[in-house]
Amino acid sequence: MHKDSEHRASVLQHVSQNVRRLRGDAGLSQTALAERSGVSRRMLVAIEAGEKNVSLTTLDLIAEALGVAFSTLIQAPDRRDLSRIDELAWAGEHPGSRAVLLGSSPARREVELWEWTLAPGECYASEADAAGWSEQIYVAEGCLTLIIENGERQLGQGEFFVFPSDCRYAYRNDGEVAVRFVRNVVI
Repeated sequence: MHKDSEHRASVLQHVSQNVRRLRGDAGLSQTALAERSGVSRRMLVAIEAGEKNVSLTTLDLIAEALGVAFSTLIQAPDRRDLSRIDELAWAGEHPGSRAVLLGSSPARREVELWEWTLAPGECYASEADAAGWSEQIYVAEGCLTLIIENGERQLGQGEFFVFPSDCRYAYRNDGEVAVRFVRNVVI
């Protein structure tokens, strides 16, 4: 999954606990899950024991066999906000190469990926989206003021937020430099 030893133990522990719990909830033995997923029973035993560094592909196979999202396997089991994952999922051979799964939202039809730039003083206001829609915002540069209904939230560089967008919301740049952010619309 990743090579960063600081996060390796906690993520492997999350995967271990989640696979064991979800397999039990589904009433599957390790052998049955192995057959359903195409992952060897020996690998599943090691994963559930927290002893095996597992590939993202293997986790995808297990998640599909259990009928859950990939994010369900790596998030902390006691996490209250299920949309916020914020877990290191992969680290490369070179320093700084990494993939962090920030958040997850269920989708009915599609997900739109947007890159936004707002100049200082710029504001974009939106009417409410349809029920069930949500947005995932990640700020790459600057500081974004996110206004949801009557509340405001400041998101700085490297921060993200996931919210249901079936209400009025707006993006505003109160800073003195342009803000760049990525917006996923989950439909």
